[in-house]
Amino acid sequence: MLLDLDGTLTDSGPGIKRCVQYALQRMGHEAPHYDTLDHCVGPPLVDSFARLLPEPARSDRRQIDRAIDLYRERYNPIGALENRVYDGVPEALGELRAAGLVLYLCTSKPWVSAQRICRHFGLAEHLVAMHGSELDGTRNDKTSLIAYVLETEGLDPARTLMVGDRHHDIVGAKANGLGTIGVLWGYGDEAEHQAAGTDQVVACPRELVGALVA
Repeated sequence: MLLDLDGTLTDSGPGIKRCVQYALQRMGHEAPHYDTLDHCVGPPLVDSFARLLPEPARSDRRQIDRAIDLYRERYNPIGALENRVYDGVPEALGELRAAGLVLYLCTSKPWVSAQRICRHFGLAEHLVAMHGSELDGTRNDKTSLIAYVLETEGLDPARTLMVGDRHHDIVGAKANGLGTIGVLWGYGDEAEHQAAGTDQVVACPRELVGALVA
């Protein structure tokens, strides 16, 4: 089973949104209000800044890359740990492992940050491997990332599920022939999951265990 990180295992919104604001302000742009930035939790940073930067900066990849560099300037020492594990997630992961499921992290976040976060919060012990994008943006979309994880780990798509909180998780999984479970405790709502074509939606970690363990 593949598991998303942001909005699925941890509530990383505070750090991500503050770092987005920081980057925009450092570039001399007005930053949107914190409460309007939920859409930045989950997608690749390149997509978020292409949406948030004003023209003509949003059409200039050099400007987007500059925004990402400034984001990481705050994220690496501070923002990564402005984060918390969702209630019930560690217990759910333990029960899924005990039932014989093999768990892999599959996040658009750079793997170096994802591994640091999972180790800091004690989640790494539940995961056989932790996969993410490269710092240069390679595999930062879920379709290519999931394809990479399937090949690297030798997984059968017909026997693998993707669990995540945003439509990117569902669309990427479907493109690779995986079953999907959308979770509602993160940053995506039921309408988003249904529009993406998810197979199932669960409201809490306890429901996730119930859906997978007989």
